[in-house]
Amino acid sequence: MVDWLVSILRTYPELAVFLSIGIGFLVGPWKVAGFSLGTVTATLLAAVVIGQAHIDIDSAVKSTFFILFIFAVGYGVGPQFMRGLKVDGAREVFFTLSVLALCLVIPVVAAMVAGLELGYAAGLYAGSQTISAAIGVGTDQIGQLGLPAEQAKTYANQIPVAYAVTYIYGTIGSAIILAKIGPRLIGVDLAAACKEYEAQLGGRMAVETGEGIVSAYRAIEARAFEIPDGSDLLGQPVKGLMPGVRIYAERLRRGDQIVEVDDNTVLQAGDIVMFSGRRADLVTLLEANLKEADAPDLLSIPSEKLDVLITSKEVHNKTLEELSHLPVARGVYVSKLMRNMQDLPLLTGTVVHRGDIMTIQGSKRHVEAAIAEIGYADRPVDTTDLAFVGWGIFIGGVIGTLAIMLGGFPISLSTTGGALLAGLVLGWLRTVHPTFGRIPGPALWLMNTLGLNVFIAVIGITAGPSFVAGLQQAGIALLLWGIVATSLPMIFAVYVGHYVFKLHPAILFGACAGARTTTAALGMIQEAAQSRIPALGYGMPYAIGNTLLTIFGMIVVLILS
Repeated sequence: MVDWLVSILRTYPELAVFLSIGIGFLVGPWKVAGFSLGTVTATLLAAVVIGQAHIDIDSAVKSTFFILFIFAVGYGVGPQFMRGLKVDGAREVFFTLSVLALCLVIPVVAAMVAGLELGYAAGLYAGSQTISAAIGVGTDQIGQLGLPAEQAKTYANQIPVAYAVTYIYGTIGSAIILAKIGPRLIGVDLAAACKEYEAQLGGRMAVETGEGIVSAYRAIEARAFEIPDGSDLLGQPVKGLMPGVRIYAERLRRGDQIVEVDDNTVLQAGDIVMFSGRRADLVTLLEANLKEADAPDLLSIPSEKLDVLITSKEVHNKTLEELSHLPVARGVYVSKLMRNMQDLPLLTGTVVHRGDIMTIQGSKRHVEAAIAEIGYADRPVDTTDLAFVGWGIFIGGVIGTLAIMLGGFPISLSTTGGALLAGLVLGWLRTVHPTFGRIPGPALWLMNTLGLNVFIAVIGITAGPSFVAGLQQAGIALLLWGIVATSLPMIFAVYVGHYVFKLHPAILFGACAGARTTTAALGMIQEAAQSRIPALGYGMPYAIGNTLLTIFGMIVVLILS
C-alpha cells in the first residue's frame, strides 16, 4: 500500500502538493492549550514528511503560486500602506519602522553570533518573525548570488528547516509577550486602559445615550405611529424633532397619499408616520407617547444592507460621530467597519480611513444617497478582474527583474518583489478609482491562502530528504536563537512605544502585533483586554510590516552572504 502510494505521488507530483495542503488544513487548526500549529506550519511539516519519498516538482510551480500570493498581499494592504507614507500617521509610521528595524537587526545579530549558515539564518529570520513570505524572497535572493548550483540548493533547503523550528515559538511567544508580559513591563492594566481609551472615543456616551452613529450596530427597526392633536411633534420640520437622537421620519400617509419625508417636512395631526431608529429609542421616546399603527403599505419600503469601500477624501480621517452629522447620514446606520480584514470598534470617536469597508443599512434611497457621497458599493459578485491581476503581476514582475550591481552583487526586487509592489500600487488605486480591478474578498482570500500554501508545500516536499539531517545538525541552536530573535524585538518594542513614542497602552500592543503581522497575537491581546480597541492600532503598522518584513528576507541574505 505504501509503495503504491509513493509510486502515485512520484508519477503525479501535483497530488503530493494537494495531499500536503489537505493534511495541513486538517491538522493546523487543532488547538492544544489554546494554541495551534497554524495551517502554514502544518502544511510545511506534512510536506516534509511526504517529501521523504523523493518527489520531484518543477520549481516553476513554486514561483507561480508564490507570485500570486505576494500580489494578493500587496493588493490587500495597499490602501493602508500608502496612507502610512503620508504625514497624518507620522508617529505610527516611525514607531512601526523602529519595531521593524529591531525585527531585522536582532535576528541578523543572533545568526552571526550563533555562526549559522546562510540558509539557516534566513529561515531563522522568517520563522522568528512569522513572515512566511520571506522564505520565497530569501530563496530568490540566494539564487541571484552567483553561487554554485549545489551550494545554492543546500542553502535553499536549509530555510524551511529553520523556519519550522522557529515559527511555533515565533507565534506563541509573540502572543504571550504582547498580551501577558508586555502590560506588566510598563505597569498597566490593559483592560482598564482600553476602557479609558474607549471613553475618550465616545464609547461611554454612545452606550448611555445612544447618540452618534455608533447606534447603528444596535438593533434597528422601522415602526409606524399616528400623530394625534396636541402632539409635541407638530408644527416644526422633522429634522428638529428629537435633536441628538438618531430617529428619522422616513415616510408618512396623509389621507390616501403616501409622502416621502425629507428634513423640512412638517407633520400634521392624523398623519401616520414611519420612523426608523434604534429599537430602545423608539420604545422610550415614541411608543410611550404615540399610538402605534398597523400600516403594512407604509412599512413596505425597499431597504438595503451593503458593504461600501470608502473612497471619499471628505470622509477620510473623520470620526463616526462627525459622519453622523452629515446630511447623507439621515436614515443610514453603520453595522460594521473593517480595516485589513479586522473588525474595528464602532465608537463615536473611531476614525474612518479611505480603503476601509463599512457596512451600512437603511432604506434604499438613503443608502444609495450615502454611497454616492462616501464611496463605492462593494456589491457581492462572482467574478474577478483577471485581466487586472494578469497585467498587474506581469508588469510588476518585469520591473522586479531590473537589477543594479552593488558590491559585486546584482540587487533587484526580483519578480516576487515586483509583484508585491504592483499589488500595493494597484490595491491603493482601487480605492481611488474603484471602477476597475475588482477582486472579491473570497477570491482574494483564495489567492492569498492557496498561493502561500502551495508554495510552502513545494518547499517542504523539495527540502524533505535533507530536512531531518538539517534538523539534527542545527535544531537546538536554532530553537534557542529563535526564542531570542522573537522575544527581544517585542520586548524592546513595548518600551519604545510607551516611553519614546508615548502611544496609549490601549493601542500600543495592537500596533506591536501589526508591525510583526501576527494576527494570533492581536486575538490574544483583545481577549486579555476584553475589548476590540487594540485593533485600532493594528491596521497601518500591519500594512507597513507585511511589506517591509517580506523585503527584509532579501536584505538578510545580502547582509549575511
